[in-house]
Amino acid sequence: EVHNIGIKAQLQVFVDKAKEVSADAIGMSGLLVKSTIIMRENLLEMNALGLADIPVLLGGAALTRNYVEVDLREVYEGRLFYGKDAFEGLHTMDTLMNGKRTGTIDPDLGRAPGGRKLPPRKSEQPAAPVNVPARSDVANNTPVFTPPFLGARVAKGISLDEIARYINETALFRNQWQFRPEGGESDTDFKTRIRPTLRAELEGAKSAGWLIPAVAWGYFPVNAEGNDLVVWTDDDRRTERCRFNFPRQQKDRFLCISDFFRSAESGDADYAGFHVVTVGSVASERERELFAENRYREYLLCHGLSVEMTEALAELWHWRIREEWGFVAEDGPSLAGLFRQKYRGSRYSWGYPACPDLEDQAKLVELLEVDRIGVALTEEFQLEPEQTTSAIIVPHPEAKYFVV
Repeated sequence: EVHNIGIKAQLQVFVDKAKEVSADAIGMSGLLVKSTIIMRENLLEMNALGLADIPVLLGGAALTRNYVEVDLREVYEGRLFYGKDAFEGLHTMDTLMNGKRTGTIDPDLGRAPGGRKLPPRKSEQPAAPVNVPARSDVANNTPVFTPPFLGARVAKGISLDEIARYINETALFRNQWQFRPEGGESDTDFKTRIRPTLRAELEGAKSAGWLIPAVAWGYFPVNAEGNDLVVWTDDDRRTERCRFNFPRQQKDRFLCISDFFRSAESGDADYAGFHVVTVGSVASERERELFAENRYREYLLCHGLSVEMTEALAELWHWRIREEWGFVAEDGPSLAGLFRQKYRGSRYSWGYPACPDLEDQAKLVELLEVDRIGVALTEEFQLEPEQTTSAIIVPHPEAKYFVV
């Protein structure tokens, strides 16, 4: 029997439910890198609360077997298990429950360090001295496009059909909905077969009104100072409103997002765009209802569509920003090309490698006044509703995704 307490739950919610139902185990899943830190803190807190008698199962995209079975087993005083997928989790629970029934459970099960013996991580190896420059070789003489306005605006009532044009069908059909080609189908035939499901789900969303798209976006005067991007209160550029700090690569090309903007010492004007897009909280409410009613297929379809419609809205609005900023003519010739960055510049979302610091979203929330579109920030600096995403829009032609 599984008691699902939802996403972004505080440890106390886990603990209260575990005590209420006399849980045999607690499970946690982490998607973002920050989740790994929170899980470690949770395990330490469970030790302090005297709850290490409860086995813990950990999984999710952010974790590895070695991190759980080597690093975190040194932290947790109880039994701790890694599950690469649900089937491994079921196998672990079978083992635990058989041991509990028979009283013959191995005392080292879930406690002895496991995983593979790996060579030291690069971060743990002695590093050769690297002369990291203050700035990369990104061109600093490209034309600066003046935005159509300064400040933040909101948009609501956006057509679902217009957003749906920007859906990444591969991500939706394969990754979110878990459909697969059958009988040697080509990718074209596969997508043709699944599109009626997409059309039906979209029509259902329209009639029931559970997708409510909204956007907060704007343009602001900025300049770079080293790894920082300074946002000015106005185009006089005398008063600093806030600043974002971005990490710099420690090897060639030594890229940093701030490099794509003119430096403060240059005296040149430059601008950055920002946006936050959402499809609203009703989608999350509908997902919770479907899950609670054990309507798992409908839940999967609903969740997948809401997530990919959020991504599609971000893609659509980035296109609109390029259009009103004046360089949409540099886009590639096809919609599919947009998913491969066939356009001028880039949009970087917080939590990803080039701008990993989620705490910076607190500044973004203030800049764009996102409460006007029903978006808020949690204590962990995550945007709510879940189906919400943020980005800084960088117009420099060399700005493409990179890893720090």
